[in-house]
Amino acid sequence: MKKVLTIAGSDSSGGAGIQADIKTMTANGVYGMSAVTALTAQNTTGVTGIMEVTPEFLGMQLDSVFTDIYPDAVKIGMVSSVKLIETISERLKFYNARNIVVDPVMISTSGSKLLQDDAIETLKNSLFPQAILLTPNIPEASVLSGISIENEDDMIKAAEIIGNQFGCAVLCKGGHRVSDANDLLYCNNKYKWFIGEKINNENTHGTGCTLSSAIACGLAKGWDLETSIQEAKAYVSGALKAMLDLGKGSGPLNHMWNIYKEEN
Repeated sequence: MKKVLTIAGSDSSGGAGIQADIKTMTANGVYGMSAVTALTAQNTTGVTGIMEVTPEFLGMQLDSVFTDIYPDAVKIGMVSSVKLIETISERLKFYNARNIVVDPVMISTSGSKLLQDDAIETLKNSLFPQAILLTPNIPEASVLSGISIENEDDMIKAAEIIGNQFGCAVLCKGGHRVSDANDLLYCNNKYKWFIGEKINNENTHGTGCTLSSAIACGLAKGWDLETSIQEAKAYVSGALKAMLDLGKGSGPLNHMWNIYKEEN
């Protein structure tokens, strides 16, 4: 069985972060492992508390994984502080980690900035160059490229700037009133559109975590980047189409839609 490690925060409501990643990995037939960067008290209506782990303890988690069950791919989600980012970067280099997918969670869906400038610079300088793929949404791609993104041409321009700066592939995710469900991959000076199906479901909590984890699963299986993205998008679409409706806010996806079906 192929193995995938997620490095991210815990979501106590189970819809995003570590929990979404592990569910996604299970549903996609790989063995999921985790290194937790922070505990959060949150549900579908918002986050009420965050407690970060220490850099030393995060390093111990990473050591425990890599020295025993070496991962075939690594997915990195939200990491909020400079010291944690530096720890992840140093340990991944030390163990020569491969197939690293980074979901640069910097800006919330509502537009709030989640990282300070120094943490963003550390991400860019130490972690991004190790990645095989970055998966920014529109606001994040705008921050990373330094340009405003208003249309699909801007998406192409931003992805090119980011990819050339960090030497990795970039999947610029549509949404935020730009390109809807269509995502743009920029890789090796070429770009490719992945046309997505617009699904009328307001319960989208954890879609970014889920997509990046599903891509990592494909890479762990030995699929090429384009196949991994295509299959990951199909998986997320299925999870949205299942129309799970839990909680009082923007609810989670049905990550297990392809494993079982409710009889009632």
